[in-house]
Amino acid sequence: MPKRKEISKRIRFEVFKRDNFTCQYCGQHPPSTILEVDHIVAVAGGGDNDETNLVTACFNCNRGKAARSLDAVPQSLAEKAAEVAEREEQLRGYSNIMAARRERLEDDVWAAFGHWGQTETTHDKFASMKRFVDQLGLDEVLEAIDITRAARKAYGQNAEWRYFCGVCWNKIKAQ
Repeated sequence: MPKRKEISKRIRFEVFKRDNFTCQYCGQHPPSTILEVDHIVAVAGGGDNDETNLVTACFNCNRGKAARSLDAVPQSLAEKAAEVAEREEQLRGYSNIMAARRERLEDDVWAAFGHWGQTETTHDKFASMKRFVDQLGLDEVLEAIDITRAARKAYGQNAEWRYFCGVCWNKIKAQ
C-alpha cells in the first residue's frame, strides 16, 4: 500500500476554492458542515495528491465513500444546476411546440366543420374529426367532406356523418 503523503494547506485551499467551498457529492457547505479534501482515486488504489485527483467533500460523504474510487470527478453543483436548467428549457420548448400543435389541430378541425357548413357540433363528433384531421391531414378530410356531400342523395341526410366517417376510415386504411 502506497504511503499517504500529507496534502498541503495551499492545495487544500485551492481545491476548496475551485469547488466553491461546497461538497461535490451532496452540496453541503460551511457552516453547516466541515469540509475535507477527498481523493477521487484513493491513495490505496494508487491515487496521488495532484489537484486533478482531489475534490471537496463533507465529513459524512468522505467517510461514506471511503477508499472506493470514482470514474470521474463528481459533477459540481453549478454543472448540475446548468443541466437541470437545460432540461427545463427543453421541456418548456417541447411544451410550447405541443401547445402550438394542439392549437393548429383544433383550428383545422373547426376549418373542416366550417367547410361542411357546421358552426356547432357535439363533443363526440369533434373528437372524431380531430382524430381524422390528425391522422389524414386537413386536405384529405376536406376531400372526404366533398365526397360525402356529392353522395348525399344516395344515403339521405341523416346518415351523412356515418358516411363521412366511413370515407375517412377507408382513407386511413389505404395509407
